Amino acid sequence: MYMKTIKPYLHKVNYYETDKMGITHHSNYIRYMEEARVDFLDQLGWSFIKLEEEGMASPVMSVEGVYKKSTTFPQTIEIMVGIEKLSAAKLTFSYEFKCEGDVVFLGKSTHCFLDTRGVPVLIEKRYPEFYADLKGIYEAGQK
Repeated sequence: MYMKTIKPYLHKVNYYETDKMGITHHSNYIRYMEEARVDFLDQLGWSFIKLEEEGMASPVMSVEGVYKKSTTFPQTIEIMVGIEKLSAAKLTFSYEFKCEGDVVFLGKSTHCFLDTRGVPVLIEKRYPEFYADLKGIYEAGQK
């Protein structure tokens, strides 16, 4: 049984992140997804710095999102990150944003893996420890 627990990432909406109507501008949600993903990997023990030191990059291939409810300054958004799909070559994260108990946004981002030359790599073979940690979280989420 995989014992690693990932805590939600908390983001307090800043005043400058809102539009003229006082609502969090939609473009910020992509940024929040990245903040939460960085935090997720930190909690997993695989910070962006560590991944880059290992010679790996993980660019975004696609992003999607569904806005459910508006947020405003100075609300705090709780973002839970999960792993929706995992293969040796690609990884899809899922994101659930909640504010005051309500789901306000659902998102996904898909990433591939490249070495320092920009060549695609299979993380299962090249970075087996990283892959095993991702797989442990993925399998725990499937139960």
